[in-house]
Amino acid sequence: MLDSTFYSLALSIFVGVATGYLGSLMVLEKMALVGDALSHVALPGLAIGITFHFNPFLGAFAFLFVSAAIIWQIQRTTKISFEALVGAMFTLALAIGILIYGNNLDALEAALFGDISQVTLLSTTVAAVVCVVAIVLTKLIYDKLVLAMISEDLAISKGIKVARVNLLYLFLVSVVVAIGIQIVGTLLVGFLVIVPAIAAKNLSSHMRRYSWLSAVFGAIAGFSGVLIWSLFFGPNTAIPFSGPLVVFSGIVIFAASIVINWRLKITT
Repeated sequence: MLDSTFYSLALSIFVGVATGYLGSLMVLEKMALVGDALSHVALPGLAIGITFHFNPFLGAFAFLFVSAAIIWQIQRTTKISFEALVGAMFTLALAIGILIYGNNLDALEAALFGDISQVTLLSTTVAAVVCVVAIVLTKLIYDKLVLAMISEDLAISKGIKVARVNLLYLFLVSVVVAIGIQIVGTLLVGFLVIVPAIAAKNLSSHMRRYSWLSAVFGAIAGFSGVLIWSLFFGPNTAIPFSGPLVVFSGIVIFAASIVINWRLKITT
């Protein structure tokens, strides 16, 4: 039990840092709701993995990335807004996922709210490596993405392949969200992409501070939520999933950032 708790806490830190850092770009692009909706697209992938007896998180990633790539391509060719396409894909994926799960309510609950009780050393190590790689790659393209947000034409004139950079970012978001599902589930993982970043935005006067505060707040929310759940609850208690506690921890951080910004006038 102690080993599982230790692995869960370690996993929550790596996932929190990665989702917070990548989420800072999502909030900058004013696509916070897109990040939340995109996370739900993983549900059919999880269901397929469980049905055919392979790692459901591989299925979640595959479904996430394929869906993101399809949305990206349709948006490029039709000019329909990214938000509208993600909304359509989200509802379709949710319907497919529920149909596949059928009456397997225990598996559906674990997919929606996360299940860290089965975390192992191997899964934690793999997730940690993937999160570190995702952070490093995102750091390499961070400035390019920010420039493309400001002016896509200017980014192209600087030799930046905007479409490829955006696709790489979607790939990295898909990977990190798929890993984050294990902690908070598909229903709540969008929180880790959004709330640490908006809390950081309240306390940041420049981009570097904003991006790394997003990562730090993500780690604190994930770690504290899982720790509280491990100490006071557990798999067979009234709160069998850690996700809600992670959310409450993050909301406390967000509320504190509002008060601090209000008192110190950091962003005004």
